[in-house]
Amino acid sequence: MAHETNQITARAAVTGTRNASLEELAQILERDQGAKVDMVAPASAITAVGGCITVTGVDQVLTPSGVTRADGAYRPTAVADEGVAEKLKIPTAYLRRMRAEAVDLYDLNVNGWLRKDPTRRFLLRAFTGEPGVLRAWLSDGYKIIDHLDMLTAVLAGIRESGHPVKITGADLTERRMIVRVESGHVAALAPELLRGYRSPFTGQTGDQLPVVSAGFVLTNSEVGSGRYAITPRIVAQVCGNGMTITRDAFGKVHLGARMSEGIVEFSKDTQEKNLALITAQTRDAVATFMNRDYVERKLADIQREAGREITSPAETVELVAKQLRFTDSVRDCVFNHFIKGGQTTAGGIMQAITATAQTLDDGDAAYELETQALSAMSIAAAA
Repeated sequence: MAHETNQITARAAVTGTRNASLEELAQILERDQGAKVDMVAPASAITAVGGCITVTGVDQVLTPSGVTRADGAYRPTAVADEGVAEKLKIPTAYLRRMRAEAVDLYDLNVNGWLRKDPTRRFLLRAFTGEPGVLRAWLSDGYKIIDHLDMLTAVLAGIRESGHPVKITGADLTERRMIVRVESGHVAALAPELLRGYRSPFTGQTGDQLPVVSAGFVLTNSEVGSGRYAITPRIVAQVCGNGMTITRDAFGKVHLGARMSEGIVEFSKDTQEKNLALITAQTRDAVATFMNRDYVERKLADIQREAGREITSPAETVELVAKQLRFTDSVRDCVFNHFIKGGQTTAGGIMQAITATAQTLDDGDAAYELETQALSAMSIAAAA
């Protein structure tokens, strides 16, 4: 039971938020930045003790904020344990069971596989503390793009574009940062897509407000759970449902050159180059996605499938849920939103999924569900 409590404590130490404002997100990121420590360490310097990952022999460095030390014990989050499982080729489910039921076996397995190749190196991303929190266990070739740097560069790119936008909400989880951006001026009529739809949140209908806005979503992971990406998103004004068009995303995977052992620090020149690239990509994304012609082309693509009638709602939702691997609770919520929405078409399935995404407390689950909405519509249209 003690190790279960420790795992919960480690998770709680990683700050998260759902539907935060830009100001709230920036405050959290700035606070977390001071507690971060990243280190590249060989397997010979890493030991599992009581379910904690203990690091020894990593040289301390002097920074403007003081002396940074990496040596110490770190309690892994669930995400970090996934990294341990992947890099050491231990089945994830088994690693979780050992942590929950037999932490001595957790130590034995992790240490045994570390000793098999003591020169192999890993990047460990952590927060300092007593014990600290191990956020991620990654390859030493992982390219770090931190949330705060990304957010700063993205905002600079938006300013350079000269296009007025608003941040409609941000999520910060153990896995990723998600920032939703919407245009204040680029909108298009979508009467076919929204005909007969009723918002489950306000009761207003798509016939009364058949308008969609241009937008995009920014995502980044500091812990290996996905690439940095800028993905277009079309938002129905009547309900706030977002249609994420993943096939058109700008993105960059976190791969770089192998790093030297020790605490990871980037030169000012390297940081400036990373930020300049993100700023330029954001500026390009705004020019591409915040454009009425782009929105109308995508609407035309969506509307070709959206109008297909659904004659067996329960069976269709079940089919979509099985193919996209929804949990039972998500499946039931989607079905309820489909009924409430009153739009008995494949587009109604899409609306039900994006509406359900808005109600989820888990930012990762909400983001992942929304990215499946257009695929769900295609499945429903073909059923």
